[in-house]
Amino acid sequence: MKPEVTFNWTDVVTAISCYEINIFDFIHTKTPSIICILLYIFFMLLSVKTICGNLLVIISVFYFQQLHTPTNYLILSLAVADLLVGIIVFPFSMAFSLSSCVYHEGLFCKVRSTFDISLSTASILNLCCISIDRYYAICQPLTYKTKISYRVIVIMILVSWGVSVLIGVSIIIAGLNNETCDERCLVDVLIENTIGPILSFYLPVIIMLCIYLKIFLVAQRQARSIWNSTCQRAKCGANASKMERKATKTLATVLGVFLLCWTPIVLCVTLLPFINTSVPLPVIETLNWLALSNSMLNPFIYAFFYSWFRSAFKMIISGKIFQGDFANSKLS
Repeated sequence: MKPEVTFNWTDVVTAISCYEINIFDFIHTKTPSIICILLYIFFMLLSVKTICGNLLVIISVFYFQQLHTPTNYLILSLAVADLLVGIIVFPFSMAFSLSSCVYHEGLFCKVRSTFDISLSTASILNLCCISIDRYYAICQPLTYKTKISYRVIVIMILVSWGVSVLIGVSIIIAGLNNETCDERCLVDVLIENTIGPILSFYLPVIIMLCIYLKIFLVAQRQARSIWNSTCQRAKCGANASKMERKATKTLATVLGVFLLCWTPIVLCVTLLPFINTSVPLPVIETLNWLALSNSMLNPFIYAFFYSWFRSAFKMIISGKIFQGDFANSKLS
């Protein structure tokens, strides 16, 4: 998901010293600079944290019966997308962030971009599905269990992943077609830098913001109604409503962090091809890694807000689940 940029590649290679120029090719230098080594150590740690954090979420939802809920299955799908980012996209980005992928995009670099676009789209579409789940849980609680069944959840997950793969492949095909043009073809530019971001980012974000705004207004109305009621039944309703609002607040935080991480690079992808502006390569790479780091943050958000996820994480990390059957344990 990178725009066309202009830069002096020789200056970049000289500054970072991860690669050497050999005629028109790029090869790993035998004596990488300290900056290069530190960057790769940082990226490796980022990848390990992303993999471990999302594995904790996946194992928790699979193992503990208490976490077998529609919302958590959507969170599981999101964690799978983030896990694949840590396993697939991170190594590709580590290997090629400072290589010719930025300037000479070959087939292997296109494969990297396909995974990048598809998995990032899968993340945001899963977030979109989660917002729909929260809408019915807060705004239509009486019909929630009938409308958001496990069958509906499976369909939502399959559609999210199917659309993500379709968008990723379409954008890459458009990029490959550019090589047959003397200049970038207008249709392919529109697909790769305008239509793609609209379908995979802007449209889902607008839908989610509208849904969460509706949820906020309904939750405020429910809170006032519960506050004005004095019967015991209302108190029970208050506890249930408080739990639903907390879940919505947590997932809204996940959405907010996603927007902070992904908006800068998506804006660059969308705007830069249409304006006569040069952006330094380090800026583009920094924004790209900021976006990828989002996959590491979600498990920490769950652990911070959800006590049952914290309890599940502790039992997994301590190895307690291997000492007996704790699948039906009450997570506090």
